[in-house]
Amino acid sequence: MAAGAAAAAAEVAAGVGARPGPGPGLETRTQPGALLEVASRAQFDELLRHRARSLVVIHFWAPWAPQCLQMNDVMVELAKEHPQVAFVKLEAEAVPEVSEKYEISSVPTFLFFQNAQKVDRLDGAHAPELTRKVERHASSSALPRGSMDHTREDLNLRLKKLTNAAPCMLFMKGSPQEPRCGFSRQMVDILNKHNIQFSSFDIFSDEEVRQGLKAYSNWPTYPQLYVSGELIGGLDIVKELEASKELDTICPKVPKLEERLKVLTNKASVMLFMKGNKQMAKCGFSKQILEILNNTGVDFETFDILEDEEVRQGLKAYSNWPTYPQLYVKGELVGGLDIVKELKENGELLPILRGES
Repeated sequence: MAAGAAAAAAEVAAGVGARPGPGPGLETRTQPGALLEVASRAQFDELLRHRARSLVVIHFWAPWAPQCLQMNDVMVELAKEHPQVAFVKLEAEAVPEVSEKYEISSVPTFLFFQNAQKVDRLDGAHAPELTRKVERHASSSALPRGSMDHTREDLNLRLKKLTNAAPCMLFMKGSPQEPRCGFSRQMVDILNKHNIQFSSFDIFSDEEVRQGLKAYSNWPTYPQLYVSGELIGGLDIVKELEASKELDTICPKVPKLEERLKVLTNKASVMLFMKGNKQMAKCGFSKQILEILNNTGVDFETFDILEDEEVRQGLKAYSNWPTYPQLYVKGELVGGLDIVKELKENGELLPILRGES
């Protein structure tokens, strides 16, 4: 970040900043450092037509919000550093038809346009992130066609990895814990009701993914559900699959707790369920049993029961052992700290850990 933008960013971080003067009217050519102002839908459309070959950054702002006034200062500094980029402010409440079209629900919000198409978005007064996005998009807009094709190939590879990140992937607005639209909330409710195991991606967190996945999947809306990397569809399709009872056969189920515990206790030949991990025990009993096992020289794995309440409670019933730590060898419970101490004193611990008895 150059000195001017850095200083403006520092002012935003500190909560201070000078109120800018009135912005200039819409022009197709401006002096470096000029911040254009759009006051109507017609001016907005004209701007995108005139600047189709360059990057356009639009600040949706409100005069009553101090953080917006501060971010206008940042925009002025960025305009000086990137004269090839058009920096524009648009009062969100004064041009509601544009704000509604682009789902502007709070200020400040920044939209990035290239070739008259929205390519990125930033919500909030985050001067360093705004600077990074401007630098990234300004660089990509200057790339020759071959490089742009390569960039699209990179995005497609990333989308392929994301859609295959889990057997069942949900691309949604928000998270399963806090959906940010009604359709996403309904989708999560259906998947949970059918005990379907899924991972999710918040498309609000990455505008490139949000826009790119629409073209990648040829599906214009969210949420989108993928199984084994293949698009199943949106909410309406999932509702149809639920009604026809096909959903349960397509999507992977969350394993039952008993099955999960069996897998966990057999994850390694020697498994220690403890409070903490190998690097840091979080209770005295766990620390003692770690020291004993480390002195044997036998390889073992650990599971921190403090990070998974379901396992913490379920393993007590599964093993009929009420306390932790618990030591397992080849899926069979050996016992807790007192048992391990006794086995060590009797010379029986090492053969058991090695599976010799």
